[in-house]
Amino acid sequence: MKLKDKYQKETVPQMMEKFNLKSVFAVPRIEKVVVNTGFGRQVAGQSSDEQKKIQDSFLQDLGLICGQRAVLKLAKKSISSFKIREGQALGASCTLRKNKMYDFLERLINVVLPRSRDFQGINPDSFDKQGNLNLGIREHIAFPEISPEKTRSIFGLEITVATNAKDKEKGLNLLKLMGFPIKNKA
Repeated sequence: MKLKDKYQKETVPQMMEKFNLKSVFAVPRIEKVVVNTGFGRQVAGQSSDEQKKIQDSFLQDLGLICGQRAVLKLAKKSISSFKIREGQALGASCTLRKNKMYDFLERLINVVLPRSRDFQGINPDSFDKQGNLNLGIREHIAFPEISPEKTRSIFGLEITVATNAKDKEKGLNLLKLMGFPIKNKA
């Protein structure tokens, strides 16, 4: 069953019953998914041609993973101790909504997390007070779209699943009912 259908047919009625909600519109939902990566260490001390090659490689891989073009994130100010100049590209980001978001989450839940090394479930402490999930993946090659032989360098990803839940408990239950492998607190 598709993740979007599972949300509408199974998750919404269970959430309404569990939290005693009167309207379907009061049930929390996933608003967006933001995928970030930084390449500050890889480009530090490199020539401008090498930096451009590394940035293009990161953007291409992130675009394959997300299904849409990634955006470069630039430094807002210079910091000499980190060898950062204002306007220098430090990372890339991709914001997913609607169908692309659900497709990405299906691949994340069913393929990527089980393929991750030493994965034992998502820690409930990864949720913030508003019920948003922040998740780190150490190697982007866990995604099936990426060929490890062709990739230039392995990088990590930060994935933020933003919900419109009002508190941590509702956000945690929403994602648990949608099939996210969340550990039970001991």
